[in-house]
This record gives sequence, structure tokens and C-alpha cells, in this order.
Amino acid sequence: MGIPAVLIQFLKYAIAGVIGTVIHIGLFHALAWKLFPALQASDWAVKALGIEIVPIDDATRSRNSMIANFGGFMVTNFIVYVINVIWVFEAGKYSWWIELLLFYAVSSISMVIGTTTMGFLIRRFGMLTSYAFCANLVSALLINFAARKYFIFNG
Repeated sequence: MGIPAVLIQFLKYAIAGVIGTVIHIGLFHALAWKLFPALQASDWAVKALGIEIVPIDDATRSRNSMIANFGGFMVTNFIVYVINVIWVFEAGKYSWWIELLLFYAVSSISMVIGTTTMGFLIRRFGMLTSYAFCANLVSALLINFAARKYFIFNG
């Protein structure tokens, strides 16, 4: 008795998700460091890399973290789409451009939910940017697999 196909597919999806998450985290932190300052001295990347940051108020940090997250999302989502088409799901339910549009639409829903939550947690509770960013990752995991498997691709 072998491993069920849906389990193998979910494991592939999880690996693709880890790749996408690593890319998104890298892009988010690069943008939040260099273009849209949103990091604090106690953020993980700041501590790990010893980078210098400019102290900013929570309202600016909240806005900038959402902008940096959106920028990271746009690039990462395309990379994850390609990985999903090549390795995880069976493409062809729709033409490639409709499939890509639906992929972005579904991902956008989870990104908006996560980004809004991230901005709220920072603005309302002054939460560390690294912790608030995790809200985005959780919402994406919960929404995207089912939507991609059953709505966008051929399973």
C-alpha cells in the first residue's frame, strides 16, 4: 500500500510553499530595510545580519510593512505559480493567462487578509514586525492550497 496521491501532492505543495516563503521573507526584509523602512532593532533579520535601521513610529512602520509585503508578494507569487504548474498541480483547466489571473486573485485574498492583520497588529499592539509578518504566512497556508487544488488547477 503506497502513499496516497493527495498526500504526495500536499508534500510537494508544502515544499513549494517553503521555497516561496523563503523568497518572500527575503524580499520583504530587503524592501523593509532598504526601500520602505519597517524593521526594528529587535527584528530577527536585523539581529541576525547586524544591519542598521532607522527608528520610525508605529504608524509609518505599519504602512511600510504592508507596502514591503505587497512588493514581495508580487514577485514571489509568480515564482510560486511556476513551481505549482511545473511540479505540484496539473495545469490546463483554463488557459495559462486565466490560470495565472486566478492564481493571483486567490493569493491576493490571503495576502490582503494577512497584510491587513499584520498592519493592525503593529499599529494597535506595537507588535514586532517579524511576529506580525507571520500572520500573512498563516493566512496564505490556510487559504491557498484548497483554492489552488480545487478551483484553479485540475487537482
